Amino acid sequence: MCYTCVRDCPAKAIRIVDGQAEVVSERCIACGNCVRTCSQHAKSIYDSTAEVDALFASGRPVAAIVAPSFPSDFGDCDPAWFVGMLRALGFSIINEVSFGADLVAKEYRKLLSRADGRRYIATNCPAIVAFVERYHPELVPSLAPIVSPMVAIARVLRKLHGADLDIVFIGPCIAKKGEIVSEQLDEEVDAALTFVELRDMLAKHGISPDNVAPSDFDAPHGGPGALFPISRGLLQAAHIEENLTDGRVVAADGRAQFVEAIEEFERGHLGAKLLEILACNGCINGPGIGSKDSLFARRNAVSKYVRERTSRFDWHKWREDVDACEDIDLYREFVPDDQRLPDPSEEEVRQILRRMGKNRIEDELNCGACGYETCREHAVALYKGLAESEMCLPHTIDQLRTTMHDLAVSKDKLDATRQQLLHTERLASMGQLAAGIAHELNNPLGVVLMYAHLLRDEHDNDGAIGPDLEMIAEQADRCKKIVAGLLHFARQNKVERTETSPRDLVARVVKACPAPDGIELRVEHNCSEDLVSLDPDQMLQVLTNLVGNAYAAMPDGGVVTIRTFETEGQFKFSVSDTGSGVPEALREKIFEPFFTTKEVGHGTGLGLAVSYGIVKMHSGDISIESNDDPAEGPTGTTFTVSIPR
Repeated sequence: MCYTCVRDCPAKAIRIVDGQAEVVSERCIACGNCVRTCSQHAKSIYDSTAEVDALFASGRPVAAIVAPSFPSDFGDCDPAWFVGMLRALGFSIINEVSFGADLVAKEYRKLLSRADGRRYIATNCPAIVAFVERYHPELVPSLAPIVSPMVAIARVLRKLHGADLDIVFIGPCIAKKGEIVSEQLDEEVDAALTFVELRDMLAKHGISPDNVAPSDFDAPHGGPGALFPISRGLLQAAHIEENLTDGRVVAADGRAQFVEAIEEFERGHLGAKLLEILACNGCINGPGIGSKDSLFARRNAVSKYVRERTSRFDWHKWREDVDACEDIDLYREFVPDDQRLPDPSEEEVRQILRRMGKNRIEDELNCGACGYETCREHAVALYKGLAESEMCLPHTIDQLRTTMHDLAVSKDKLDATRQQLLHTERLASMGQLAAGIAHELNNPLGVVLMYAHLLRDEHDNDGAIGPDLEMIAEQADRCKKIVAGLLHFARQNKVERTETSPRDLVARVVKACPAPDGIELRVEHNCSEDLVSLDPDQMLQVLTNLVGNAYAAMPDGGVVTIRTFETEGQFKFSVSDTGSGVPEALREKIFEPFFTTKEVGHGTGLGLAVSYGIVKMHSGDISIESNDDPAEGPTGTTFTVSIPR
């Protein structure tokens, strides 16, 4: 889920699949930015050490052509001992690519001296060449038809030492590995090692400056071309001035600059005759360098090496060597390799952006977290199959928030269902116990009640025991009601559903439960005329219990409101009062059997428990909302019964 490599890839040659980055080889220009920036070391460079070992084992002479940027990586080692280590490793001929750079610089001077009106892009950097061939194929004719310094020195060595010579390039550039296998270059160079690979080979063979003899590079020696690895080094080596006034030559380097420079060159906004560009900030910053020194420290190391060599350089011999190579062909051709993918239409881009929640321009944050500079670039990459919508960090965060909210809602529903299940199980257990007790008590209680009434009738006028017998009969009646309530609570009756009119059901409730003095009973119907499938007798008992409780909650008078309304898939009854409300601590116990807030002798505590059971047998739900704090608003309680349609 890290998109640093996507951000740093100028060719957008990295495809994201299931959050994993993979390099699309045919789109890759081998600039090495992804290798350099990947903190997880998930990108690796093609290892050429085995190929070089095979060349040594062949018995043929092997030449090393060393990039002039070598002081930037081996600055801690004297050049003489550096060359000595290469000879100890097995190279029989060791030359500087800087001489090839001298020859190439001479060809660029000739190219710029032509009055043909053509404009050129310098071709010293193979990553730049690959970028133009793949993503600006219309500019291929503008590529300067001159070989790179590496190929130039290779052709020099084959002229001097024969065609059977094996040649290995050593430098900081990964793209050289691609250049040497180019179809337009007929095996000019046999292998390419980075400085990192060279260090690995030296360590593998136990070679260090302490155990080798110092040596010097073989002729021909390089001159001003040693400045090539530094940005604008070509211009200085070729004695070409980057005059800001005439704009004849423009130089650029680095990922961002070279892409923009090529685009401007293609648009014709650059009037330069030569565009000299490097994919890196100079070859001293190539991805194949192992040095941890700063860019300026590496630049200083190259400059220091050039200064020291210049002080003792044989310029006369250098000119003879350059003149001797006059007949070497330093020209080459380039072939388009179009890797551009079709671009989406504006409407397709907008559709992709909308899928990522970007419905307005303001939603396009262009934060760059996805690896693309703008949201539109990300949308285009999605269309081309190079990216995923999950790469958009704001979009992913929004999705996570939505998912977390949905999970929280689901958790709340699960918790509520769990509580209801526990409550139902508890009621079921209590129902079984209550049924057993009620059946055992019912018969002896009936006998007590019958004889109490008989005795009371016989001694109706007996002032001594009449009141006592009245008390016995009254309490026995109360016990009878409690036992009847227990049996009703514990009953296992099935719901006998019929199509019932909610309005008719409420009318029966109003008739059965007339409002006491001081209490107003209101009815509000906010539902359609549709019938509801329920057991009317049982639901009548539920509403009667709720209305009776509402009356009892308002001893000083108030308003009771019965409402009918509906939501999607559910029909609802609610009974509201304007009483004192139910404290929050008691609301969880409100449906438990024998729990009551009424005075002793005025309630059994079974009404709501029975109602709860009836509603659950209808696959419905009953809930309570109450406020007992006048500071928070009007007090009162509302019970809501929900029945699935």
